[in-house]
Amino acid sequence: MSEIIPRFLWIIILATLPLGELRVAIPVALGYNYSPVAAFALGVAGNMLPIPFIFLFIRPIFRRLRRLPWLRGPVEWLENRAKGKSAQVSKYRFWGLALFVGVPLPGTGAWSGALIASLLDMRFKHAMASIFIGVIIAGLLVTAIFTGVFAGVDFLKEIFFLE
Repeated sequence: MSEIIPRFLWIIILATLPLGELRVAIPVALGYNYSPVAAFALGVAGNMLPIPFIFLFIRPIFRRLRRLPWLRGPVEWLENRAKGKSAQVSKYRFWGLALFVGVPLPGTGAWSGALIASLLDMRFKHAMASIFIGVIIAGLLVTAIFTGVFAGVDFLKEIFFLE
């Protein structure tokens, strides 16, 4: 990574990206010898940065992108995927969204949670609080896994490819 951009900014940037989020940012921070608390804080801060914008603007963006024939398919695929994952969230609303975001597996996370909350017309402040709680849960789990807190739990090693 470039020395032009400080490492802590790279970690925040990694946490903002939809594919990795905390699952990438926290291990990278730990690899750079940041303390678990610093790795967690940078990951959570970066992960939450884009969420209000996604929640507020994703539907208008999708409406406009759907007008372009070559983007209609991908937009509809993303919406259908989010709607398919929203069953538990729509049933339990606040806590359902927090738990959905809090499971640090591919396809879950703050980006997906913001999209689901927007599609379900959740209130902004409730969605943001729920997603923040979920990000805290996910951040604690990822930090614990990569600092060895769950070292004896074999199924977690398999899920996160630690062996």
